[in-house]
Amino acid sequence: MNHTGYIRGGEPKKMRDANQPLNAQIINDGAGTQDAVDLGNGIFMSRDVSNLYLVTTGDGDVLVNTGIIYSAAENKRRFTAVSDKPIRKIVFTQSHEDHIGGWPTFNAPGVETIGQANLPFVRTQYRDLGPAMAARSRRLWSRDQKRELTERPEPVLTTTFHDTHSFELGGRRFELLSVPGGETVDSLVVWLPQDRIVFTGNMTGPIFGHVPNLYTVRGDRYRYVQWYIDSVQRVIDLEPEVLITGHGEPIRGAETIRDSLTRMRDAAQYLRDATFEGMNAGKSLWELMETIVLPQELAIPQGHGKVPWIVRSIWEEHLGWFRYESTTELYGTPANSVFPDLIALAGGAEAALDLANRYLSDSQPLKALHVAEAVEPASPSHRRALGIQLEAQRVILTAAGRENFSEVRWLESEIRRIEDALAEAKQ
Repeated sequence: MNHTGYIRGGEPKKMRDANQPLNAQIINDGAGTQDAVDLGNGIFMSRDVSNLYLVTTGDGDVLVNTGIIYSAAENKRRFTAVSDKPIRKIVFTQSHEDHIGGWPTFNAPGVETIGQANLPFVRTQYRDLGPAMAARSRRLWSRDQKRELTERPEPVLTTTFHDTHSFELGGRRFELLSVPGGETVDSLVVWLPQDRIVFTGNMTGPIFGHVPNLYTVRGDRYRYVQWYIDSVQRVIDLEPEVLITGHGEPIRGAETIRDSLTRMRDAAQYLRDATFEGMNAGKSLWELMETIVLPQELAIPQGHGKVPWIVRSIWEEHLGWFRYESTTELYGTPANSVFPDLIALAGGAEAALDLANRYLSDSQPLKALHVAEAVEPASPSHRRALGIQLEAQRVILTAAGRENFSEVRWLESEIRRIEDALAEAKQ
């Protein structure tokens, strides 16, 4: 995988399906028995759902992330094959399961485990909302991540810090810098100043060079746009010559790294400013989601985040969920509670579905979906409504392309759900 002109260490053994979103292609790169990849400078990579890295020194090694739990034994085997030194320190670039899950396998007496001070706070949220978040994630990830997380061990941190932390081992200096604009508010980067190498984890998402994902469809805490911009700037200011992310291959070359990070920063800044301008002008959230686009010079890919979602995230981060559109937003009676009455006023379900079909014919699948979803399951017209919903979802998927992972997997899951409902309705 190479968005910036650099590949090292050979291609993954597993062949990728180029028809799938890039996130889906990289998630299984580390599957099976394979070797650690020598990245040079005494650094080795083990491919996993999220990659982990061994930085070797004469006095022992530093492990950056520990991978997902079910790959832990294989990851340890790979690193044992390239270094006979003990692991002295484990550093977590963030608190997601694919970064911390293998900790019990790599931890040992005397090993120092280091994380940003917010890590326990974030882990508490994940633990307390585990069932809800797992159910949502399965809708998106079950096709790609076949193994369930039946265990979720919690690492025990021995060292935490708020903004910066540094140490030396075997003549190598390690500087840890907080970057709360990453995927979690406990995100950090690892900077090796002597080598001018930075490990960014998933600070900019799993696909380097793409727009940020300030809100994940699977559900997670909002990522604040200004924190993201400031975090990217913090890495730019380091002037790294090698940038190692949580997924894919390292990016090499100071100019390449600077140019890529600058475009990512400037794209986020543009979207922030355009959304603020629209909010100040009194424009609706829906209008801004529909109309704000990146200018050509900043039109970076959208495989993880998506511009309309970023606009909505910025809006809700700063103005909240009340949009000043209706008093009903403040209370617990949803719009769909009056759908049956509105369908009746429209002349019944068949008349409403005729309208939905006209929307489909006019290339307005989202409006068609609104109408078709208003027909109750108990209605004799429900099968027809499902058919229109199915066609609308397929049109939306085709129009969206297959770039954005969450969008594609959500639409595919809805298509399967509707297909199953139609099959059941025929019985």
